[in-house]
Amino acid sequence: MKVKTRKSALKRFKVTGTGKLLRKRQGGAHLLRKKSKDQKARLSSKTVVDETYKEHIKKLLPNI
Repeated sequence: MKVKTRKSALKRFKVTGTGKLLRKRQGGAHLLRKKSKDQKARLSSKTVVDETYKEHIKKLLPNI
């Protein structure tokens, strides 16, 4: 049987050249008028997924 990729996970995570997983930071979607310019800039950047979640996400992305 063919192993399929979870499309929702494919849209949310990106794999770097060294094999690390990148994700978007939470909190940058709405209620932005009360957040400072520095905080909004920090929220727009990507961050590396913690090692404790890496194996679970790799199961959702078998072909990556």
